[in-house]
Amino acid sequence: MHAAFRQGRFAATALLALALAACATMPEEEATPSADAVRAEQLFRQGDMDQAAAAFRALADASGGDASAHYRLREAEAEREAGDLDGAAQTLGDVKRRRLHGIEQVRLDVLDAEIALKHDDPAKAQALLAMPLGDLSPNLRARALELRARAEVGVGDRYAAARTRAELDRYLEGADRDANRKEIVGTLAALGPDALKTRAETLRPDDALRPWIEQALRSNGIALARTLPRPNRPVGTVEAGPNGASEGYVAPRHVALLLPLGSLTAVSQSIRDGFLAAYFATDDAVRPDVRIYDSGKTPADAVAAYTQAVADGADHVVGPLQREAVGELFHQTLTAPVLALNHPDTGEVPPPGSAEFGLLPDAEGAQVAEHMHERGIARAVVLIADTDWAQRAALAFGAQFEASGGQIVGQAELRESEVNFKAAIQQATKGLGDPADAGVFISMRPQQARLLLPQLKIAAISAPVFATSHVYGGDPNPGLDRDLDGVEFCDAPWLFGPVPGRPDRAVIGRQIASANGVGARLFAFGMDAYALLPYLGWLLAHPDAYLTGATGDLTADSFGRVHRTIAWARFDAGVARPVEGALAATPTQ
Repeated sequence: MHAAFRQGRFAATALLALALAACATMPEEEATPSADAVRAEQLFRQGDMDQAAAAFRALADASGGDASAHYRLREAEAEREAGDLDGAAQTLGDVKRRRLHGIEQVRLDVLDAEIALKHDDPAKAQALLAMPLGDLSPNLRARALELRARAEVGVGDRYAAARTRAELDRYLEGADRDANRKEIVGTLAALGPDALKTRAETLRPDDALRPWIEQALRSNGIALARTLPRPNRPVGTVEAGPNGASEGYVAPRHVALLLPLGSLTAVSQSIRDGFLAAYFATDDAVRPDVRIYDSGKTPADAVAAYTQAVADGADHVVGPLQREAVGELFHQTLTAPVLALNHPDTGEVPPPGSAEFGLLPDAEGAQVAEHMHERGIARAVVLIADTDWAQRAALAFGAQFEASGGQIVGQAELRESEVNFKAAIQQATKGLGDPADAGVFISMRPQQARLLLPQLKIAAISAPVFATSHVYGGDPNPGLDRDLDGVEFCDAPWLFGPVPGRPDRAVIGRQIASANGVGARLFAFGMDAYALLPYLGWLLAHPDAYLTGATGDLTADSFGRVHRTIAWARFDAGVARPVEGALAATPTQ
């Protein structure tokens, strides 16, 4: 991986930066480079490192004082780019640091640090790289950070190395970014779950390393418990005064919606249709201008779409949708606030005034655990599909359930290609014992759940079953869903009844196809994205406030993350019906 960094990232992208830096720090007696110096720099830029090194060597031999030191450094840098660190070390033996100027001294230290690492001296490398990096060019800063992380691993400080690589992540892209992220997770995983959980307890929710610790724990089948929102007052209460203005309401004027129109077509269509349905349901007098932009397939496409939207006058931007694109956009200087439609895996915190909003299986799993705990259930069996989203839901469920004092007594994954779950049920429930204080947590699609529930009855498992929203297909199907009778699950309240300020699903479902079936939740998500815009600033400043939404009651923390308190439904005679009180405006305390 280290070699890949040198050859892939820095041999390709740092050359010009280094060359320009060299020209900018020429010693005074050589302020105007000679024809030979210009030719040497040209060879370097063209990637002809052997010839460049020879040209710089000749210039150093023909010069003296500071100029000679300058050309020796350039010779060593060319040798390094050619993969000859030993040759670079020999060349630098003749260079006195005091003869170099400005950024040249930093480049010398960085190169000496890389040589020290090659010679298994991480302590020396760490000392050389202790300089502040904030004023360095992005390429040189990235190289210094990568070497610093390697040095920290070498001296045994893996936690510091992971933090350094988390900082490095924003300066990389493509294969180098992927490799760095694997290094972060691998470096943290080597510390062990107990040490990671202890570290995580000391971190702020917006700490850049926290998402990486969560990924490292997840790779070991462990998750961290969440702090679930407890909002207690709705937004939009009427203020005293002649105008009767709604508290916290600030109408946007020009809104841009960024969605991948050429990919993820069905997902984008449902979100777009929900967004526009909420738009047309508002009063004409306060309705903003809305433009829709294609956020493309790559993070760069999404950033370009944002830039164009702002240039076109957008004062609020909704989107993008893909996790990588969200993370990349949060690295930019944002001149118009963003409501991103996903949460980046790497945990970038939205810039001030912006927020992130998504439908996460992890959040559902944690809320199912809380719900079961409130029902007095102390022991749980976990049965899930063998998919990534189900595994994420199960990890979050387990962490939350155990943090509340509960116990997971058994767990099994069910393959979607199988129909006979007898062995898996026996394995997961063998420690269940008395079902009086027990429950079953499932996270799977309706087709799989319809096969599982009858088999649980055959196995004489009478404990109540709780599920994530995936168990419901989105539309009533009593003929098939009778097998799910009694299953209680969390879901978007708009699927089951009217939500104030949102179009009635029973009406709009007959007009717009994407408001039905599995797309209904995304349709509700799009409606909520639009409804959040006027209140976003208020919610960010008032974590105790909430907005009654189609996907749940919506609140935001001070770090810009929008959370949902989800409603509860239960299958009865094959029909999913709201649990009593599940659609109440005030979340359960």
